[in-house]
Amino acid sequence: MKKTSTRLADGRELIYYDLRDDAVREAVDPRPLDPVSTASEIRRDPLLGDRVAIASHRQGRTYHPPADECPLCPSADGRRSEIPDSSYDVVVFENRFPSLAGDAGRCEVVCFTPDHAASFADLAPEQAALVLEAWTDRTAELSHLPAVEQVFCFENRGAEIGVTLGHPHGQIYAYPFVTPRTELMLRSLAAFKRSSGGRNLFDDIVAEERAGRRVVLEGEHWLAFVPHAAHWPYEVHLYPRRRVPDLLGLDEGARAEFPRVYLELLRRFDRIFGAGQPPTPYIAAWHQAPFGGLDGHDGINRDDFALHLELFTIRRTSGKLKFLAGSESGMSVFINDVPPEAAAERLREVASS
Repeated sequence: MKKTSTRLADGRELIYYDLRDDAVREAVDPRPLDPVSTASEIRRDPLLGDRVAIASHRQGRTYHPPADECPLCPSADGRRSEIPDSSYDVVVFENRFPSLAGDAGRCEVVCFTPDHAASFADLAPEQAALVLEAWTDRTAELSHLPAVEQVFCFENRGAEIGVTLGHPHGQIYAYPFVTPRTELMLRSLAAFKRSSGGRNLFDDIVAEERAGRRVVLEGEHWLAFVPHAAHWPYEVHLYPRRRVPDLLGLDEGARAEFPRVYLELLRRFDRIFGAGQPPTPYIAAWHQAPFGGLDGHDGINRDDFALHLELFTIRRTSGKLKFLAGSESGMSVFINDVPPEAAAERLREVASS
């Protein structure tokens, strides 16, 4: 992998990740852009104890542009995009309309491929491996920013999810706090370690799921399963078999096997609802140990946390979506219409030949 860092016309950082070591990236962004001005603010809810990002400037962000005006395609034929070069393998750049900025964190966009019509599932294994390297590198770099306590790499796919740009891409949020979902995991992890005489909750969950009937696929280094208490109609958790706290901890074997396992999972998601259906909308979310904020969880450290990816769709059956209504949105109590065992069986049925 070759990494080349440059700056866009408004001062934002852009990084090319190339498969070839001899790639040259010298294109300059000629657009007359004003310096980025954001007003992100983090407010704490005193009742729930969580945080809300107030980012009014995002009201003016790019919204469903036509394909020939996509800001994530390479610049070509006189049309200038967010990527100055006429080609790229993988690109990461600071979001022009960030939810988090300055002391409130940082937001980045990850372009998986220059092919506007593709999806992550269409990537070649070496391209998927390069995305993994980009996620890992950005996690390392962002963890050194003074305000950052947690790095979150994720992909939203599909208009049903709320995606406003159709080009295959993901995002990275560098939070200045530990997210509420991670706080819940840390709380459960610490309580289980105390009550079990030192055992690790993640290890016990993985061992129990591996021995059960919700495993979707298993490799030498990765295990994918539908969790016992899945929140979403089709939800898969992907764990490295060797517990590590973050993407930086993956060994070469896990890195080499990841593209095959992950691409197969994504392709199965697109086959869940049968031939002729539109692509399955999904969210793919990496959960990594925070780099700070562990002081309130006695008895555990970063190495107790288990890196894993959660992949889920809001589609519950052909033509029907799972909406977060009263119980889910009002009280955070999910109601799942698809039994996890049935979801796992379906995901095994649609394995590629």
